[in-house]
Amino acid sequence: MIASSQNEKLKLVRKLRDRKHREREGLFATEGEDLVDAGLAAGAEPRFLLTAAGSDLGGEEVDPDLLGEVSSLGSGTRAIAVWPLRWSERPEQPCVYLHGVADPGNVGAIVRTAHALLHGSVVLGPGCADPYSPKAVRASMGSIFAQPPLRAELGETPAPRVALVAHGGAGLDALDGAQTLCLGAEREGLPASVLAGCDAEATIPLRSGGAESLNVAAAAAIAAQRISSPAMPARMAPDA
Repeated sequence: MIASSQNEKLKLVRKLRDRKHREREGLFATEGEDLVDAGLAAGAEPRFLLTAAGSDLGGEEVDPDLLGEVSSLGSGTRAIAVWPLRWSERPEQPCVYLHGVADPGNVGAIVRTAHALLHGSVVLGPGCADPYSPKAVRASMGSIFAQPPLRAELGETPAPRVALVAHGGAGLDALDGAQTLCLGAEREGLPASVLAGCDAEATIPLRSGGAESLNVAAAAAIAAQRISSPAMPARMAPDA
């Protein structure tokens, strides 16, 4: 049983909280049994698994207090696994392209949404949060294993591309047939250079008197649902 805070594996887990160490080591950490199960189900192999002594979860047992000390969760955890970083090699359609989405929780939630609703990839453009940060990995709920993201330029994504904009775009029918959904930061939106590379712009209609905008992860879910299940043309709609 690991009983020293100076253990090399515990030291590595601490380091992996920082992006520079994740990129340098080519590794990331997950916390909790559910993420361990999700990784294994997706065919990933952990570099090592640390579990609280007496939990009967397998792996290498650690004094529970020490495991709690290296956890990024306020409540601690019973299992921490370290995995190799996984990246997709090319965009799969229909995909989601993110530009400047700097909040890791939003990035992770969008990875989860894409896995749930679209077969394609999440493509990370400039200024995006690291999808393998602790917050992003938790928000992905394991989808980071099943559908790994990739870094690529907008021009590498499949056309037609539709930009989701807060105001001034067409209705959601503009998303029908889209092979790339483009999303930007909540405050700044998509830059002109990205809009110029898109074939259309769409805006989610909001009710009058309600909130002025949607969280980018919520907007992604609405748009991805439309792409995965296009509206039935009026002439084909069933009788009321």
